[in-house]
Amino acid sequence: MSEDLWTPHAPSDPEFTIPVERRQEEAERGPGSVTLIIPTFNEAGNIGELLSRLAASLPAQLPCAVLFVDDSTDGTPAVIEKAAPDLPFPVSVLHRERAVGGLGGAVVEGVKRAGTDWIVVMDADLQHPPHLVPELVGEGERTGADLVVASRYLPGGSRAGLAGNYRVAVSRGATWLTKGLFPRALRGISDPMSGFFAMRRPLVTADALKPLGYKILLELAVRCRPAKVAEVPFVFQERYSGESKSGAREGLRFLAHLAALRSATPLARMIGFGLIGLSGFVPNLFALWLLTHAGVHYLPAEIAANQAGVLWNFVLIETLLFRERRRHRHWADRVGRFALLANADLLLRIPLIALFVARFGMEVLPATALALVTTFVLRFAATEALVYLPRTTRTPPRRRELSSAEPPHGTEGNRPCQRTSGGRPGGAPPWPPSGR
Repeated sequence: MSEDLWTPHAPSDPEFTIPVERRQEEAERGPGSVTLIIPTFNEAGNIGELLSRLAASLPAQLPCAVLFVDDSTDGTPAVIEKAAPDLPFPVSVLHRERAVGGLGGAVVEGVKRAGTDWIVVMDADLQHPPHLVPELVGEGERTGADLVVASRYLPGGSRAGLAGNYRVAVSRGATWLTKGLFPRALRGISDPMSGFFAMRRPLVTADALKPLGYKILLELAVRCRPAKVAEVPFVFQERYSGESKSGAREGLRFLAHLAALRSATPLARMIGFGLIGLSGFVPNLFALWLLTHAGVHYLPAEIAANQAGVLWNFVLIETLLFRERRRHRHWADRVGRFALLANADLLLRIPLIALFVARFGMEVLPATALALVTTFVLRFAATEALVYLPRTTRTPPRRRELSSAEPPHGTEGNRPCQRTSGGRPGGAPPWPPSGR
């Protein structure tokens, strides 16, 4: 991924200049220091007004820096560069040539570079009011919360900026769906679809996040399980300039993201694997009907129709259950292994039924049911192990002595998202930068 991170030069007004040593100390260790991460995609018409409102809203005593993570194809970076020198806080741009992970991926890239106490995530289109940034951080400091969410569904909040009844219905339906799927992880969060929130930087190791699309708060809450959550009400504003990036494609990505989060555990994946397998009967029977009505003998038609079901199952499993593991093998390798296992399942089932009937004296129907369950479990385990587990490479063992200050292997780092007592998790480079 080609990236370009630049920091505009210092402003001409010396009143706004903070000594380098003091700014680094405040950003890394001062209470309430903030990195404001703003993902952008063709938001040139909003940048000037956004930065102007931020400058008017952020108190002088709040050490703050702004990091734009930009995937734009218009002049958004140039607009930021032009406006930055006149601002009382440092501004930088990370421009990505490839928008990996969408808006959520942009936020993760920003998190990797943040070393402040707090991170605030907001959109650039001014639907998230800039004057609430200090309130989000202040609520977190006051309550000791790890995550503070700006919610449209608290008293005093509103979704008035959503354009039309259709978007209101979609937003509300998505909220009900996510809270139904993740009742424990989203307890205390009334607006899991919000893109406006503040979090303590030590809450998350960025590499643990695997976003798909624009619902980064959902990803964060489900994977990292913050110990304490607070909320503040906000009124969702109308877009200041430009058009919404939401559409059918983002909706499909959201559904795929939900499936990936819900299937994060082996048991959930097994259940999903079984449901997808059941759905494969539809293309199987449809293909069998087409082939037999075209005059094909029923035996070869059965074999060909079974492959239609296998292909259907493969596509759904790839998309919904193992999206994050597809890179470990070439697609042709995965298709071949999956098809081999699916057809081996059919070959194994018949001898198992015969064994249960002849050896154990079972009736045909119970024997068939038991054989189906047995081959299903074996097929799921084999699919995980032989198709989607990363390849392992053997490295020669190395002997080394542990110093007294070094913990034994396996005593830390077991949780993907964890709170730390200080420092910069994940080894991210320092941010805010030492110069503007």
